[in-house]
Amino acid sequence: MPQAALAALETRQRIILGVAALLTALAGATVIAGSSAVVRFTFAGLALAGTAAVVGEAIDAVGEKVGPAPTGLLQSTLGNLPELFVGIFALQKGLTGVVQAALVGSVLANSLLVLGLAFVVGGLRHGTQRFEPELPRLIASMLLLVVASMLVPTLAHSLGSPAAAHSATLSKGLAVILLVVYLTSIPYFLRHSPTASTPSAGDAPGGDSTWPLPLSIGVLALGSAAAAVAADWFVGPLETATKSLGLTQTFTGLVVVAIASNAVENAVGIRFALRAKPEYVISTTLNSPLQVALLLTPVLVLLSSVVGPTPLTLVFPPLLVVALGVSTLVVTVVIYDGEFTWIEGVALIALYAILGAAFWWG
Repeated sequence: MPQAALAALETRQRIILGVAALLTALAGATVIAGSSAVVRFTFAGLALAGTAAVVGEAIDAVGEKVGPAPTGLLQSTLGNLPELFVGIFALQKGLTGVVQAALVGSVLANSLLVLGLAFVVGGLRHGTQRFEPELPRLIASMLLLVVASMLVPTLAHSLGSPAAAHSATLSKGLAVILLVVYLTSIPYFLRHSPTASTPSAGDAPGGDSTWPLPLSIGVLALGSAAAAVAADWFVGPLETATKSLGLTQTFTGLVVVAIASNAVENAVGIRFALRAKPEYVISTTLNSPLQVALLLTPVLVLLSSVVGPTPLTLVFPPLLVVALGVSTLVVTVVIYDGEFTWIEGVALIALYAILGAAFWWG
């Protein structure tokens, strides 16, 4: 990093960058050395946490300059790179069930666990937090559309309708529709970005970023790329490590892979919650599951016929569709009034635990 760029960083930020670089190097060394699955799994997880902290710093700096909605779109796009790599890697091995569980798990992890943690942290520190509800309501409505896009082919398959024989074709058609909806929604999100809230008097001093915008974007891009690589290293030995713990592939994809690949969102959402910026909490956290649902899922459906032996369809296990539908409805109710409290965060985390427990046995 150039000397001028280093001069713009605080001591704490330099330490974060240094630790993240060291952990990533150590994780890479364990991969090159062919260490045991447990060792590679451990170091890759630490590297993922370190790169998540770097991305958190960079997104915080970008958010000071461009507003909540652009920040949310940028963060969730780069933050979802690990899911894309995990999906492609699993499809190449024909693990479509793991991919389906990981996609739904990513939405659940962000909309329930991460959002719940941010609500608890922000609510306990700053009390009731209020935000402009228009964009969060739109996100929730689009997530309900995704639930419908999975529910229709799943029911068609389960009920043995004539469409059941054309599940792959139907899924590709629905994937194209979801991509069109996503692309047309971007200009709307950018034009209707809410005004950021002013941090409370209890916010930590030194909270405003002094990074130049090019430096913020550069660190954000590099940190996200490193997070994607670390996530790939993390998932590589994950199957072997989890087998020794008696975990099923469905639970692994739904919970373990989803949480690991969403470490970036965990760091960013909680940071904004601590600084009393509810618009940023909602935008960065809920934009991620929206992009998983409207962008990543249809892209993997369309790519599956090319990269893997088995096509990925939108015919999901019924319990996965139910879990996605229930979580989306609950999140919609929680955010509809334009405010959140810490107890609502506790409820979201509890629902995540309930749904995760249902998939413990597969």
